[in-house]
Amino acid sequence: MESIIIAINGVIWSKALIFMCLAAGLFFTVRTRFMQVRGFVEMIRLTVGGQKSDAGVSSFQALAMSMAGRIGIGNIAGVATAIAFGGPGAIFWMWVMGFLGASTSYVESTLAQIYKVKDEEGRYRGGPAYYIEKAMGLKWYALAFAIVTIAAAGFLMPGVQANAIADSAANVFHNGSLFGSLDATWWGMPARDLFKLGVGVAVALLLAVIIFGGVKRIANFAEVVVPFMALGYIGMAVFVMLLNAERVPDMFRIIFDSAFGTHAAFGAMLGLAVEWGVKRGIYANEAGQGTGPHAAAAAEVSHPAKQGYVQAFAIYFDTMMVCTATAFLILATGKYNVYSPDGGPHLFSGLAGVAEGPGFAQASVESVLPGWGAGFVAVALFFFAFTTIMAYYYMAETNLSYVNGNRRRPLTVLLLRLGIISMVIFGAFHNAGVAWGLGDIGVGLMAWLNIIAILILHKPAMLALRDYERQKKQGLDPTFDPQALGIRNADFWNKPQA
Repeated sequence: MESIIIAINGVIWSKALIFMCLAAGLFFTVRTRFMQVRGFVEMIRLTVGGQKSDAGVSSFQALAMSMAGRIGIGNIAGVATAIAFGGPGAIFWMWVMGFLGASTSYVESTLAQIYKVKDEEGRYRGGPAYYIEKAMGLKWYALAFAIVTIAAAGFLMPGVQANAIADSAANVFHNGSLFGSLDATWWGMPARDLFKLGVGVAVALLLAVIIFGGVKRIANFAEVVVPFMALGYIGMAVFVMLLNAERVPDMFRIIFDSAFGTHAAFGAMLGLAVEWGVKRGIYANEAGQGTGPHAAAAAEVSHPAKQGYVQAFAIYFDTMMVCTATAFLILATGKYNVYSPDGGPHLFSGLAGVAEGPGFAQASVESVLPGWGAGFVAVALFFFAFTTIMAYYYMAETNLSYVNGNRRRPLTVLLLRLGIISMVIFGAFHNAGVAWGLGDIGVGLMAWLNIIAILILHKPAMLALRDYERQKKQGLDPTFDPQALGIRNADFWNKPQA
C-alpha cells in the first residue's frame, strides 16, 4: 500500500507540476505587469484596513485565516528538508517562488471574490469549486475539486499536523522531565506514544471549541494568534542572528554561492537547489494550490482586487519572512546537514544524528539558548500546525457547503467536525508516513486542478486589476461592476448589496 502511495505521489508531484507552478507565476507576473512590485504599498494599506459584516470578515481577518493555512509545519520542517537535500541555495529559489507566487495568489484570490456567493445562513462562500463552475461551466470539474479538498483538508492532512505537534513536544520531554523519561513504558504502552496521545486529545479539544463556533470564531482566533505567532518566530530568528552576527555574512554568501553552483562543495547540487527550493516554496506558500481563495472569498470588500492585493502580500509574508526565519535559525548557527547528491557522506554535518525536519530548528536554537530553545520551537510549531488544522477545517467546510448546494445540512457539517477531531487524535500518536503520502496526493490534485483552471480563467482577474487601478487614479474608493467589464455569472456583485 505504501509503495503504491509513493508511486502515485511521485507522478502527481513530478517536475511537471513544479514547472507549471513556476510558469504560472511567471506568466501572471508579466500579465499583471509586476503588480507584486508596483502594488506593494497598496498591499500594506489594504491589509491593515477593511470592514467586516454579518456576512463576511475583514480583509485582515481573511488574511489571517489564509495565513493560518499557509504557515504550517512546512515553514519549519519543509525549509529544513529543502536545505538538507538541496543545500542552502534552496532558500534563494524559495524566495524566487515566493516573488512569482504573489501574482498567482492575486489571480486565484480575486477570482474567488468575483464569483463568491452567500449560503443559506448569509455567509460568504467561495473558492476554486465556485469559480470553476461559474466561469468555466464545468460542474463535474468543480465537484472533483471540492471532493478532493474535503478528503485532503478534512481527513488526511490534519493528522499530519497533529503528529508534528506531538512529536516536537515529545522531543522537548524526551530526556527526562516532570513526566519522567519518555523512553519508559506506562500501562503497557510506550510512554512517548501515550504522551503524544495526550497531546492529541488536548489539541482536539481546543480545536472543537473553535470550529463549533463557526467561521466568525475561526476568524477572530486567527486574527489574534497568527500575527503573534509569526512575529514572535521571526523575532527569535533575528535574535539568534544577532547572537551569531559574525556568521551572518558567510550565511548570505553560502546561500547565493549554493544557489548558483559557484561554491565548490555545492556545484553538483545546482539542479537540486532549484528543485527543492521551488518544491518546498510551493508547498510552504501554497500559491496556486487553491487553498488561499477559500479565506479570500469570505472577506467584506467593495472590489475583488482589494482582497487579491491582500493575499498577494500573504505570500511575501509567508516565504520572505517566516520561511526565511527558519533558514536563518539553521544557517546562522551552523547547525545543518546537507546530503551529498550522489548519496555519499554528508557535505556538512552540523547536526549529526538529527533527522531533517523540525529537529533541525530545535537543535539550532538549543545550541544558542540551551535549556529552552527546543521548547520555544515546539511552541512555535504548535501554533503553526494548530492554526493550519483550523484553516483545513474551514476549507473542507466551504467545499462541503458547495457540494450541499450552499444549503444548511447540519448533519454533514457535524460529521465533518467529528471526523477532523478524530483524525487529530489518531494522527497525533500514529506513524504519519502514510497520512503524509495520502495528504500530498490530495494537495497535489488540488494544485493540478486549480492551476489549470486559473490559467484558463485569469482574464476576469486581469480586468478587475485594471478597473481597480483606473478608479484609484481617479481618486475613488474602487467599487465593482462586473457587467460594465463584461464579466458574466458574477451573480453576487450584480445584486444591490444590503
